[in-house]
Amino acid sequence: MKTINIKELQPGMFVVGVIKQAGHVRVKNQGWVRDEKGINNLIHSGVLEVEIDPDKTLDQSKTEPEIIEEVITSAKPDPWHKSVSVEAELGQAVKMYEQAKQLQEKAFSDIKEGRKIDIAEFKETASGFIDSVFRNQDALACIARIREKDGYLLEHSLNVSILMSIFAKHLGFDRELIEELATGALLHDIGKIKIPDDILQKPDKLSENEFAIMREHAKYSHDIVKDSGLGEIAAEIAGFHHERLDGTGYPYAKQGDELSQYVRMVSIIDVYDALTADRVYKVGMTPIQAFKKLRAGCPHEFDGDLLNQFIHCIGMYPVGTLVKLKSHRVGIVAASNPTSPLQPIVKVFYNAKNMFHVEVRDVDLSDKRIDDELDAAVKPEEFGLDLIKFFRHSMLP
Repeated sequence: MKTINIKELQPGMFVVGVIKQAGHVRVKNQGWVRDEKGINNLIHSGVLEVEIDPDKTLDQSKTEPEIIEEVITSAKPDPWHKSVSVEAELGQAVKMYEQAKQLQEKAFSDIKEGRKIDIAEFKETASGFIDSVFRNQDALACIARIREKDGYLLEHSLNVSILMSIFAKHLGFDRELIEELATGALLHDIGKIKIPDDILQKPDKLSENEFAIMREHAKYSHDIVKDSGLGEIAAEIAGFHHERLDGTGYPYAKQGDELSQYVRMVSIIDVYDALTADRVYKVGMTPIQAFKKLRAGCPHEFDGDLLNQFIHCIGMYPVGTLVKLKSHRVGIVAASNPTSPLQPIVKVFYNAKNMFHVEVRDVDLSDKRIDDELDAAVKPEEFGLDLIKFFRHSMLP
């Protein structure tokens, strides 16, 4: 991928997304710029920089014009519109997240006891997530980044559901479809309840036989969700989230066109959340490290175009990420800035150079009066910081 100034854009180039703009344009879909008119539409809409895929640039002298798709026909409403502040949404989002964890525990208990899960409760939870995402997605996105090390089994499915809601919203899916995707994501690992605890909770690497047993959880998840009557899309998400485009995934070794767009989306999200999660036996990667690992799996394992969209959707420094600024101040990314992803609002509370806590304050890196910028994503362990404690005491209302 390559970022270029809008003035450098030429007919035949393949536009992946808008990187910088003065307005609120949403690219209708990825595609080729047909002609100068399409470029002028972007310029007049306030687009300043775009990301292109140089490998897909067309030689128009050898290409029939009708196969070149225009990227944008008119300005679209800003999909990142936030009707409430992140501060106003956080309290409700935390309550919703805790209730969802309790629902997961109840579902695991029900299945162990041979009872059917109450699908209506899961649909209600997914609907609540979506409502929150549409009010201000930064609240739930933040919670999904800050979690307990020993809560992975329950929290992973919640985080995948939240990220799926955000991703589906970003792609412009309708509400009904987003609900099925989010509910399927909530249940995508439900089959793990049928895996023996000594394998499921093992802190070390699984043996070949143990891994073969663990892989069966996707089949169990597929059957449980399918039997619930939730829908085929949700069942696919539950059963196929470990499948890969080149057929190397499990449990069915599906590949290529056998994997729907929705399955391709959840496979990216599932791996991203697993890579970035802190667990009792390992420290999670930073989002950028996880993105690099996912990119290394393109195009054989993961859909490269969808991965790019996912990165655009949550940002290189997602809300909830601990970052260090050039000034050596350390803080949590508290609010996203989709028009300028490298200039979010950071809630700083620590000085990495002098190793002491500082007064908590919001630093809006897009403010021209602020002479500071992002340096790197960091881990709380580097500075002995308790991120969960800070979140509870300084970010919640």
